Amino acid sequence: MSALRLWFGFVLVGMLGVIGWASSRCALFDIPREVFTHPWFTATLLDAYFAFVAFWVWVAWKEGTLAARALWLLSILLWGNPAIALYMLLEIARAKREGEGLDAVFSKKRPGHILLPSILFGLAILVYLAGAKNVLFA
Repeated sequence: MSALRLWFGFVLVGMLGVIGWASSRCALFDIPREVFTHPWFTATLLDAYFAFVAFWVWVAWKEGTLAARALWLLSILLWGNPAIALYMLLEIARAKREGEGLDAVFSKKRPGHILLPSILFGLAILVYLAGAKNVLFA
């Protein structure tokens, strides 16, 4: 489990670093038209979002309430890999705390908790509004 913890910790810190770096360079919605309309941009974006939804299908199976499932879907779609890494780090920590092995991370259903995905969703809305200031307040 420590290798997985290291990997998902790296993904979380790395992605937050890249997001911070990109945010300091330009606004979220300042993607040049030639990039936004490029076929490989579209293909890569769709590939990422199909993977996010595929991961969420497993999360929806694990989470016990409709509210938790919906909030995790929104959090994963808005945050992407940082939300996925955080979910995995939490699942690994829960399994370790409960004296369970790695099997429990992947196969044990959990009661649906909504606090963390609610926080992530709220933060995402704030980040997107801040990134859209050039679009909303032009």
